[in-house]
Amino acid sequence: MHLRDATPADRPTLERWDAAPHIVAISGDPDFNDWDWAGELGRDVPWRQMLVAEVAGRAIGFVQIIDPAEEESHYWGDCPSDLRAIDIWIGEPEMIGQGHGGAMMRAALTRCFADPAVTAVLVDPMAHNTDAHRFYEAMGFSFVERRSFGPDDCFVFRLDRARWAALADAPKGLRDA
Repeated sequence: MHLRDATPADRPTLERWDAAPHIVAISGDPDFNDWDWAGELGRDVPWRQMLVAEVAGRAIGFVQIIDPAEEESHYWGDCPSDLRAIDIWIGEPEMIGQGHGGAMMRAALTRCFADPAVTAVLVDPMAHNTDAHRFYEAMGFSFVERRSFGPDDCFVFRLDRARWAALADAPKGLRDA
């Protein structure tokens, strides 16, 4: 599993994934959740990482890591500067259920917690997406609350640094950061 920066060349793949039925089913209101790939890919902002997950050189998924305190739309509301939030999905349906989502999340969490100032990571799957809820709980996240983000009914989950550090998958050098 390799995470690399998303580039404008990834736009056709990301747009294809956005239209895939398995992504549409977990994405919420399309008017509220428009990724604007044309405008955002290649735009370098300090509060966001847009990443493509690759397996053996093949793009299979997408990860976005943001600093919710700095993110321009203030999607998460007022947040302390010690948090990160992750969006993650596998775009290629035949790659689901093979452990790639866990590998992607572990790589994303490693990036988040590499910054010693980060104390926790948030995710916000749709309330009806019980598969995602089980996935996040298996990754060590704890349910925080049910919350509306615009028209979307979501569950918020949080993974604190201490909990992540206690997990066997946390790289040893980052466990005590």
